[in-house]
This record gives sequence, structure tokens and C-alpha cells, in this order.
Amino acid sequence: MNRPVLLGSLSVQHTDQGCDPAPGLPAAASRPRVILGVLLGCGTAPLGLLYLLVTGVLLGPLLLRPRTRTPALAALTAGARLLTGLERRRRENFFGDRFPPGHQASGRQILNYLAARTFAGLLCGVVVALLAFGAVLAGILATGVIRGGLDLPALLGQVAIGGVLLFLDLQGLWSLADLDTRLARTCFGLSREELLQRRIDELSLSRAAVLRAVDTERRRIERDLHDGVQQRLVALAMLLGRARRGRTPEQADALLRQAHQEAQDVLNELREVAWRVYPTALDGLGLQEALNGVIERCAIPVDMEYGPTGPLPQLVETAAYFVVSEAVTNAAKHAAATRISIRVVHNGPTVTVRIQDNGIGGANPTGTGLAGLRGRVSALDGLLNLDSPKGGPTTVTAELPCA
Repeated sequence: MNRPVLLGSLSVQHTDQGCDPAPGLPAAASRPRVILGVLLGCGTAPLGLLYLLVTGVLLGPLLLRPRTRTPALAALTAGARLLTGLERRRRENFFGDRFPPGHQASGRQILNYLAARTFAGLLCGVVVALLAFGAVLAGILATGVIRGGLDLPALLGQVAIGGVLLFLDLQGLWSLADLDTRLARTCFGLSREELLQRRIDELSLSRAAVLRAVDTERRRIERDLHDGVQQRLVALAMLLGRARRGRTPEQADALLRQAHQEAQDVLNELREVAWRVYPTALDGLGLQEALNGVIERCAIPVDMEYGPTGPLPQLVETAAYFVVSEAVTNAAKHAAATRISIRVVHNGPTVTVRIQDNGIGGANPTGTGLAGLRGRVSALDGLLNLDSPKGGPTTVTAELPCA
């Protein structure tokens, strides 16, 4: 899920969507390199034609027989795969294409691509030859004008015809370059249907992770209220009841002091629960102040480096806050850490949150807390990584896209 991939001239980020540059002219390559790549494609097309003709003559009888068809087709595909490998490197080196490294085209796709690419390359060579021939004719026409051998009507007619032919020739080159891009995208990259299906699968997994995270958060809040606040309220009620039944003023006064302290503890715990549900400081003061609140409530020293200078999207701030809060809480409770460092960096379209402690390590990446954070981060098309070897240190890194 996670890094930009270029399929032909189609730019695909984690969402597998992007903006197509002009057909046939990918934005990642300069115009001279693209022109050189087109001319090189015209030169490789005869190799494909020669291979298809020779193998067709040699392997044709074997392809017609059922017993020898499979090995003959395998041999034909192996040679075709080598030629298409050259075409892939041409696309990558001269057009700036980046194809998925794990994508493996089938034998039928390889043969179809080689045949279509050979035809398109030969046709492109014809168009380039016509363009060169037109340039020669333009030179001859210019020489005739200089020598005075053409009158004005003849010159205007020649210029008009040449302009129309030049326009058609350039349009043909542009269309063939676009065809070359589409053929490469079909063979070396995922099809649009496959990209959409992959995105649907990712969204389905992300939705399930969000539902699990919400359910886990709800259960944690219920547990905090039941095991913490509710028990303290029961103790407070018992203290007040004993104070009412106190036989002496001194005993009643002592019980009231205990009840007052218990009431303060209940308020503090309710405040902690409310902060874990959603910190109001995010709405009023922003992410930095909310993180300062986490630092103040932590029992061990915490160093923070905060890079963003302006406000971030609300969903990003919320996810970053919960990542820091959960990581700091785990470090304080389970890691036996004596120091925690927090680093928040806003680099282009991504906010990176990094929390590191000097504890004993060995954190469980499948624990409920980290699993909930991973679902929350995945819902934003982000990444959450945990590095916690035995002996430490433990590093939690979240990459949150802002776009």
C-alpha cells in the first residue's frame, strides 16, 4: 500500500489513481530522450519481425501438432520474453516508466505485445521516414525559392500541401507514441481493471480494520469506566454512607476528607478517560499542544521535536495524536523505559510521526493497542511500522498522507 508506482505514463500512488501526462510523452522523461526512445523503437521493430518470421517457419509445424505444441510454445514465448525485456528497458530508460517489479505477464500477453509492438514500430518507422522525406523536399523547395525558380502561387500551394502533410505526420507519430505507451502498460503493468480491483480490496481491508479499531476502542472505554471510574464511585458512595452513620464528629470528618480525596481522584480519572477518547485541545489548540498534554501526563521524561509550522488536516492530527498517546503509554507501562523521544516531521504531502523509547523492547505488533492504531492509520492510507527487538529500543513510525 504504500509507495508511488508509475505504470507507463500513468502515475499511481497508494490510491492507484493519478494524473496522466500527455499521451506518449511521460512527464518523467525529457523531450530529447523521448524522441530518441521513439527512434530506437523503430529500430527494434525489425528484430521482432525477424524473430516472428524465423520462429514461425521453424516452430510452425511443431505448433500444429498437439504433442509438440506445448514445448514449441514455451520456446517461442522464451525468445519473445527476451525481446520484450529489451522493450521494457527502452521504456524505462528513455520514457521514465516505472513498472511493478512483481508483475509477471503471461505467455499470451508476451506474444500479443511483441506482435502489436512490432507492427506499431514498423508503422512508426514508415512515418519517421516520411517525415525525413518531407524535410528533404522542404530543403529542395527552399533551394528553389532562393534561386527564384518558383513563382508565388506555386510556392503557396507547395507550402499548404506540405503543412497539411506535416500536421498529419506529426499526429501519426503522436498517436503511435500513445499506442506504444498503452501496449507497454498492458503488458508490463497492471490493467485499469486490476488496479481498481486492488484498490477495492484495499478499501475493504481498511474498512474492516476501522471497524475493528472502533470496536476495540469502545471496549477499552467500557473497561476503563467499569474497572476504574465505577469502582471509585462505589468507594465514594460507601465513604459518604459511613460518614452519615458516623458516631462521632471526628470520625465523620475523617470519612468526609477521604470522600473528598476520592472525588478528586474520580475527576482526574474521568479527565484521563476523556483525553483518551478525544482530546479537546486538538480542536482548540492544535496537535502540538495536545501532544504537550501527553508529555505532561507521562511519568517519565519525554523529548519532543515538532516540525509542522501550520495546522494539519483534522483526521491527520487525530491519528497522529493517538499514535503518540498509545506509544507513550505502552513505553511507560510495559517497556521499563527511562526516556522517550517524539519527532513529528511534515515533509511534502506526508506527516511522519516517530516515537522511540530506551526500554526493553519485545513489543507485540499484534497487540490490541497497536492493531487499533494500525487500523486507524490504514484508514487514512498511511503506514504504521513497529521496530522493537529484544533489549530495545522500540521505535514506532507512522506515515500519514495529508492529501
